[in-house]
Amino acid sequence: MGGARQSHVLVSLRLASLFLRPLDGSPCRTYMSDMKLLIEAADAYFYPDVMVSCSAADRQAELALTAPCLIAEVLSASTAGRDRGAKFVAYRLIPSLRDYLVIDPERRRIELYSRANEGWLLRETGPGEPGLPLDSIGLTLAAEEVFADLPALSAPPGIESDPPHGDDAR
Repeated sequence: MGGARQSHVLVSLRLASLFLRPLDGSPCRTYMSDMKLLIEAADAYFYPDVMVSCSAADRQAELALTAPCLIAEVLSASTAGRDRGAKFVAYRLIPSLRDYLVIDPERRRIELYSRANEGWLLRETGPGEPGLPLDSIGLTLAAEEVFADLPALSAPPGIESDPPHGDDAR
């Protein structure tokens, strides 16, 4: 899909850049949305916003990865249902996948689905809350870092940011 909103592009780029330096020198590589992901078990391919793979086979792949350990999708109004639905169903078929990030730039929320023995564990965070442990790559992800390039959220219409004081309070 082409023509993403600026917030989508900024969050995707910021996320990929947060992984680059810490993974430098490791067998892991960070990829952005131009890299194809082939899921043979689903007979499907996708272009995730950000992926990390530590697979030697993926390091040699020219056109498509098959063994990412982390996938991140940045939501938009048009992709949210598919990112949480059909894509996640297909992504769960990837044996190497340990962490799936769903990032909502409009709400400034991050959901982390981590593979566990009993299924997938969901953890969430936002600005001012604890970071999320990305066990697949040994990093902790803080919302403030992911959303750093976006303007501050304003209060929803009809809600003042500060309560009235003195005689104005009723």
